[in-house]
Amino acid sequence: MKKLILLAPVLFTASLFAQNEILSTAPEAKKVTVYTTAEKSESRLSVTGEFEFKPMAQPLETQICVFIEPSITFQTLLGIGGAITDAAAETFAKLPADKQQEFLTAYFDAEKGIGYSLLRTTIHSCDFSSGSYTYIEEGDKELSTFTIAHDLKFRVPMIKKALETAGKPITLYASPWSPPAFMKDNKNMLRGGKLLPEYYQSWANYYTKFIKAYEEEGIPVWGISIQNEPMATQKWESCIYTAEEERDFLKNFLGPTMHREGLGEKNIIAWDHNRDMLLQRASVMLNDPEAAKYVWGIGFHWYEPWSGGAPMFDNVKIVNQAYPNTNLLFTEGCKESFDIKKVDDWKLGELYGRAMINDFNNGSVGFTDWNILLDETGGPNHVFNLCFAPIHGDTKAGKLIYTNEYYYIGHFSKFIRPGAKRLACAPSRSAVIATAFVNTDGKTAVVVMNPGDEKLNYFLWVDGNAVELSSPARSIQTLVY
Repeated sequence: MKKLILLAPVLFTASLFAQNEILSTAPEAKKVTVYTTAEKSESRLSVTGEFEFKPMAQPLETQICVFIEPSITFQTLLGIGGAITDAAAETFAKLPADKQQEFLTAYFDAEKGIGYSLLRTTIHSCDFSSGSYTYIEEGDKELSTFTIAHDLKFRVPMIKKALETAGKPITLYASPWSPPAFMKDNKNMLRGGKLLPEYYQSWANYYTKFIKAYEEEGIPVWGISIQNEPMATQKWESCIYTAEEERDFLKNFLGPTMHREGLGEKNIIAWDHNRDMLLQRASVMLNDPEAAKYVWGIGFHWYEPWSGGAPMFDNVKIVNQAYPNTNLLFTEGCKESFDIKKVDDWKLGELYGRAMINDFNNGSVGFTDWNILLDETGGPNHVFNLCFAPIHGDTKAGKLIYTNEYYYIGHFSKFIRPGAKRLACAPSRSAVIATAFVNTDGKTAVVVMNPGDEKLNYFLWVDGNAVELSSPARSIQTLVY
């Protein structure tokens, strides 16, 4: 793992400040610490300077500014993190003990690492498992054979170590990819198919058994999503629900069952698929009062550009405006089509930076990456749907490979903590994108991304005071004050 490197502060001229009227009353000095990750440099979450705000009146149109209005706040952050899948846990188990500890520190230690505070896991198998499996014997409608023995070998121990390393509560939720084969019309966990009505109750009971089994192992479960990607017929574990079918399963079976089983305080996430259909799926679910009362929020992924279009960021904003009392949570995203030769491709990190800034600015309360760890092949994956992860474990060489994704996510997760509130934030030029949060301890973190090929000078401007900074080409910075 690259260490956080303290670089000499970048020197800035005072010429831009000289163009502005200086306010007559200087504010109490407030320092800004700048952390930078930049292409073609050694900077990786590195401290690259500490600067003081200076009075600055009306900025000029020729000056690039990132404006913050601290009196205007928006959503509260739930957390930022990723998914511990079977693939992640199996890869983790193959690493040497010192690399396992390095990995845990890198992700879950808020001081030495990037402080993940949100975790997702799966209810039995998904594509990122070494094979398909369930927690019951095939045909067991009564769930009398239910056991999570499979998970006790790799996944449960890894989650426990993550919780221990964090040293503070982590929000963990779980998602199913498919019911058991006998419960579906295609009699197959793979390739879509639908849950048969006669098994709605059995499947609802299955979620509650999963939650109770994990909590008996000392792993608190914050909530569940109803179905991972309910409109995707995949070659791996998948199950199709129309919006109406998902709504009716929730309001008639899953929601009431959770309450009967004493799990009414657990949170339920609907949709859990791409931004493209976000409004349609949210409206069908939330316009029904009986279904809506069970919904904590709507989950979404980022895979909608599969048709060649751009990410549908505005759909998050539209749903947030239409249903302001319902949470929006990014539940999955990764770069697909793994290629070991591209682990240093700077576009990997930029994919994350652009999505996180846009989704947070449009109202998302959290971000969940997909696999937090994969091996040197981009797996294991039993249908060879190989993907990138922020960290790869080279199980042959016994080492860790950090991609740029890790550092880009870290610019958010390390400095924006659960309970933080998003602030009004707006750059004056499209050359940079930015978001800002104020933490519960009063510290503000502003993330500024420069995806361009040129260095940019800019001002962080707050309440008539500003700091003059420089953003390297192809970089992301977190400004903490």
